[in-house]
Amino acid sequence: MSNDISSASSSYMDSLRWNETNTPTAKEDSNTLSQEDFFSLLTQQLSFQDPSNPADNDQMIAQMTNFTMAEGISNLNTKFESLTASMTSNSALQASTLVGKQALLESETIDFDGENLAKGSVVAETAVESLTLRITDSTGQLVRTIDLGSKSAGAHRFEWDGKDGEGNVLPEGEYNISAEGFVNGDYSSMPLATFKNIESVNINGSSGIIVNTKEGAVRLTDIAEIA
Repeated sequence: MSNDISSASSSYMDSLRWNETNTPTAKEDSNTLSQEDFFSLLTQQLSFQDPSNPADNDQMIAQMTNFTMAEGISNLNTKFESLTASMTSNSALQASTLVGKQALLESETIDFDGENLAKGSVVAETAVESLTLRITDSTGQLVRTIDLGSKSAGAHRFEWDGKDGEGNVLPEGEYNISAEGFVNGDYSSMPLATFKNIESVNINGSSGIIVNTKEGAVRLTDIAEIA
């Protein structure tokens, strides 16, 4: 009876023990010859060579040199891939800091947030006289005229305090803006650039960093200024 109890107890304890199994480790297949493979081939070549016509030492050294160079180039390519991935990661991190800032973009609208000055630039290809900014609301009604006077060729910064011609603060929002002046006696329009909020950024492998505003997407390299 005691033997039966001992046997049952032993079987029960055995069932509680951890079952150690040897799990075979799968060896990854590789189509690349390693240095070990090369020396194995070299050993086979030496063992099967004709004793009366052994391999030339210079040829053997050349083979070893070529293999070492090939292996070095392969390792260098791997390091370059790692460097590229690291640079892309750093670019993404740097690009994320642009969100919430403002980019100076070519535009025919200007944004007023209700408090801060709205800023932009007029681009004059040649000297211009009586340069004037005209700001209109969404209905096309003229709300403000700003006289900038005569300007030389180049980009000229301007500011708008968000007030109409009578000094009243206008509601925040987007307003249309245009610039006209006399160039060589002819009344002409001038291209404008205003600051737009950066809403998000994308990392594009071929185009680099893409900045998204409500004006659309533009490459970071095409932005004249970030504030």
